Amino acid sequence: MLSTALSLIRKYNTLTQSQLSAELGLSNSYISEIEAGKKQPSIEILMKYSEYFEIPLSSIIFFSEHVDDKKVTEKVRLGFASSILTILEWNLKRNESKKKKASA
Repeated sequence: MLSTALSLIRKYNTLTQSQLSAELGLSNSYISEIEAGKKQPSIEILMKYSEYFEIPLSSIIFFSEHVDDKKVTEKVRLGFASSILTILEWNLKRNESKKKKASA
């Protein structure tokens, strides 16, 4: 589910809906409605998430397609878990790089 994936990405990056709405130039209520599944984000909104969080759009889509899938095989689950770990490790390195630049 796209709404769940976008919410998890925001929460993983320790942002509130208000903070994210300010960063993306969207209303807080719109972010809330997207995350609640009441509104579907446009491709432009997904691109804003992709650019802001530096996550490829394809990864966001892949994550959203599999986040709630109860029928996937163990092999697919392991592959998915590996992909998620790779994304999280990449994000951690990105954050460490930003911290180094900020302190320099």
